[in-house]
Amino acid sequence: MTLTVRRDGALHNVTLTPSAEVDPAEAGGARVGKIGAALASQVDTVTVRYGLIEAIGRGAQRTWDVTSFSVRMFGKMITGQASLKNLSGPVTIADYAGRSARLGLDYFVAFLALVSISLGVLNLLPIPVLDGGYLLYYAVEAITGRAVSERWQGALQRVGIVCILALSAVALFNDLSKLLH
Repeated sequence: MTLTVRRDGALHNVTLTPSAEVDPAEAGGARVGKIGAALASQVDTVTVRYGLIEAIGRGAQRTWDVTSFSVRMFGKMITGQASLKNLSGPVTIADYAGRSARLGLDYFVAFLALVSISLGVLNLLPIPVLDGGYLLYYAVEAITGRAVSERWQGALQRVGIVCILALSAVALFNDLSKLLH
């Protein structure tokens, strides 16, 4: 992994090679890559202000970036390319809300925006009972020329509820696991 860092105004490329270490939080003693770096407790921040038009453009770009990242990560979790341990529930969300609030209003509002976008993406997934599920029904109707029967919708709604409950259970399990470790 190559990082570009700025030191004394000059850009430098730094190559990092993670070392494989056993992670006690992973089942079966799985090994994870670590680079031995952490954020400093006091980080100098720089506030950059933009004009209205540029701020709207940058906000839209940031929203798109977070949305596409959320969709890609969810896809990777479904295909097994990313661990379901990346899924967080209300305990972790509350923890990070508190952490971001302690950093200041800017960080807290940015965190709220992140949560809002992530929930919006989740809501648009093609899972029955969510808005994305209804969009799927409308797409099927547009393609086939007839609506999905109420019987099928009822059955699919039950499947959707099971999916949402399973996601919620995994997220809550992850939260509780983090608390206990």
